[in-house]
Amino acid sequence: MTSSLLQRREVVSDLLQDRGDTLVVTGLGSPSYDVMAAGDNDLNYYLWGAMGGAAMLGFGLAKAKPDHSVLVITGDGEMLMAMGAFATIAVQCPNNLTLVILDNGHYGETGMQRSHTGHGIELNKVAASVGFDWTARITDKTGVEDLRHRVHARDALNCATIAIDAVDVERVLPSRDGVYIKNRMKRALGQKL
Repeated sequence: MTSSLLQRREVVSDLLQDRGDTLVVTGLGSPSYDVMAAGDNDLNYYLWGAMGGAAMLGFGLAKAKPDHSVLVITGDGEMLMAMGAFATIAVQCPNNLTLVILDNGHYGETGMQRSHTGHGIELNKVAASVGFDWTARITDKTGVEDLRHRVHARDALNCATIAIDAVDVERVLPSRDGVYIKNRMKRALGQKL
C-alpha cells in the first residue's frame, strides 16, 4: 500500500537544497536525523534533550542574525510542547524565520502514540491565529518547493505544517555534544569562542 503523504527525508532534503548560509535548528529526534541525513553542515544546530525548545532557539538566532534566513525543522510533538512560543515569536515577528513542522500525527520518539495533531489540531492555524505573516498546511511537493523559496526570501514570518507519512526510518545521528555543536556554528558565523 502506497501512502499519499509526503516522505520526511525527501521533504527535508528538498528544503535544504541550495540552502546557502541558512541557519538550521532541528527539533529533537527524527528532525535531527532527517537534517543529518540530508548532509551535515556547520550551520546546523541539532537540539538534543530540550523538547519544545527548537522554535525559541530559532527565534533567538533570527533576532541575533537578521542577515541570515533561519529555518526551524521540528515535529508536531515537539511543537505541541511549545505552544506559547507561537505567540512570543509572532509579537516580535522576525521576517527571517520559518518554522517547519513535520506532522505525522504521532509522538515518534516515545512509541508512536497519536499526538494532538492526529486528533485534528492544526498547528499552522495556531500560528495564523497569533499573527504569523504566512502559514500553510503542505501536502504536496509543489508546496514544499514554494516553502523553500519563502525561507530564502527573508520577507515574512512563516510557519508550515507538512503532512508526512508516519514511518520509522533509519536514524542518522549527528553529534550529541552540545558544546561542539554550538561552537562550530559560532565559528562558521565568524564569532569568537
